[in-house]
Amino acid sequence: MNRALVEPPIILAMTGASGAAYGLRLLECLIRAQRPVYFMLSKAAQIVLAMETDLNIPTKPAEMEQWLINHYSAQPGQIRVLSRDQWTAPVASGSHNARHMVVCPCTTGTLAAIANGNSDNLIERAADVMIKERRELIMVVRETPLSCIHLENMLKLSRAGVTIMPANPGFYHKPASIDDIVDFIVARILDHLQVPHSLVGRWGLNDDS
Repeated sequence: MNRALVEPPIILAMTGASGAAYGLRLLECLIRAQRPVYFMLSKAAQIVLAMETDLNIPTKPAEMEQWLINHYSAQPGQIRVLSRDQWTAPVASGSHNARHMVVCPCTTGTLAAIANGNSDNLIERAADVMIKERRELIMVVRETPLSCIHLENMLKLSRAGVTIMPANPGFYHKPASIDDIVDFIVARILDHLQVPHSLVGRWGLNDDS
């Protein structure tokens, strides 16, 4: 049986912070791991994608979905693109079977909206559902410096059980390219999602001394 059709989906949302490469690499790794994905892209994220990549991704959900399936050689039905106003989507309700959601990259505006339960679009509503159902929500915040407002919102969400994972890559693995730096963060996200990978060696397990 097609594993991608029976595994619980992972929700991936990309918002308009710099760092589109993180979200796209995570999507690629999830597809390679044969995990189904509910994918959401904010309007600001589409602008950032155009600025930071050479990809010509369609903006209409159905066209975007087919483009992503073709681009990542995904299995039919493995990627489902949801629009920001698609209130009938499964992720708008706690009855869906997704157990993990990642916002990557996450703007501080999205951080604030989720911290205050705004739910003005499907990304915010899906995150609100994950919190109320006590499921795993990972927010890969990309901003610097951080104001006291940003930090207070992070603390509020952390106390609610959300994993705050700023896009702060380490360098002990001696990255030789931007891809290596991106993979460091994506590897940490995959660890929390319990998705196997071989992107980055693990601390203390690759010491030849």
